Amino acid sequence: MNRKWMSTPYLVWSIAFIIIPLCMVFYYGFTDKTGAFTLANIIAITMEEHMKALWLSMLLSFISTIICILLAYPLALILCNLSVNQNSFLVLIFILPMWMNFLLRTLAWQTLLEKTGVINSILTSLHLPPLTIINTPYAIILGMVYNFLPFMVLPIYNSLSKIDPNVVNAARDLGANSIQTFFKVIFPLSLPGVISGITMVFVPALTTFVISNLLGGSKILLIGNVIEQEFTQTNNWNLGSGLSIVLMIFIIISIIISTITDKDGEGSSL
Repeated sequence: MNRKWMSTPYLVWSIAFIIIPLCMVFYYGFTDKTGAFTLANIIAITMEEHMKALWLSMLLSFISTIICILLAYPLALILCNLSVNQNSFLVLIFILPMWMNFLLRTLAWQTLLEKTGVINSILTSLHLPPLTIINTPYAIILGMVYNFLPFMVLPIYNSLSKIDPNVVNAARDLGANSIQTFFKVIFPLSLPGVISGITMVFVPALTTFVISNLLGGSKILLIGNVIEQEFTQTNNWNLGSGLSIVLMIFIIISIIISTITDKDGEGSSL
């Protein structure tokens, strides 16, 4: 009974900041400005500008997720092969940027990439052509990869660290080379971590609007930017909530896939 009472603050917090806001989103999403029930806010996702923003968001999120996998998997393998002290230190290095505010990390990249920024100043001093990456989809992808890469590294590392070394040694004793061992033993056993990492990267990348605002210069509209503008600029909470519900469907699908493929929680991050 005492333990149940100790969970009361968490329950109050969840109700106040999760349940009630979600109920408000569903209420506004399925009603018009007069309070009458309507599906127009949901169907609005089929409008050309909304579909364009949604598909662009999915494309950039997909590319960012693939890049994160290609960078994170070799890194996770290296971390698993290091000694305990080196391992802990390098893991701390990757976790450390996550302690800094998300907005500040993105602003730092804006300062580096802008036309008169640090990188272009260095290139100009070396008589090299400047980079024109700012306010392009490439800058947004770079921001996504930088901010979400740790969420891919940690689940994969966690899955790899749980693989019994005797299983790998047995595969090699049976004549499997390094490539066969990786694709037939190591990678299949680490799939829960990969799936978990994909979910943890793809979902926030799909819903982000801060990165595209700062690194895209508000010129590239993702679905997150469209929703944010409906709430803050046009003050159309009904349409913004309706689009949010559609986006929530993609998030739920991702969570379901992650749950099915990682029933034992082996891919959960540290």
